[in-house]
Amino acid sequence: MKQVIFILLFFSFSKISGQENIIKELDQLISTWHNSAAVADMDSYFNAMADSFVFIGTDSSEYWTKTTFYNWSKPYFDKGKAWTLKANSRHIYLSGNNKFAWWDELLYTSSGTWIGTGILEKQGKEWKIRHYTLSMTIPNHKMKEVYNLIK
Repeated sequence: MKQVIFILLFFSFSKISGQENIIKELDQLISTWHNSAAVADMDSYFNAMADSFVFIGTDSSEYWTKTTFYNWSKPYFDKGKAWTLKANSRHIYLSGNNKFAWWDELLYTSSGTWIGTGILEKQGKEWKIRHYTLSMTIPNHKMKEVYNLIK
């Protein structure tokens, strides 16, 4: 009986340890992706994305496929300055089979704190970003004012 418990504990610990390593790897991938935009490394930035990547921006009209986002952002990268998003905090979650992951993050930007959410997929031996949504935060006490501006 003790051997069975030991084996179960060993495999449970191995799985948790393996997931922690994946989460560290994904955290680095996401940070590198954001940094690639900050230093205008377009190849690195877009190579982190799946072919089926979708970016949803802060404006309701901003629904970008990888190709349309590339075309829109190219002039910014060509000038050597795209945008800077740096995570203040990030939570990464893994699917049971470790093939998908999703994350949320609070981001520091020059215009304040924003929120990013994304989905990653393991494609072969590589993780690729499939989806990203960027949102501005609005303090609750300012909601009525913002609502009236939008209206």
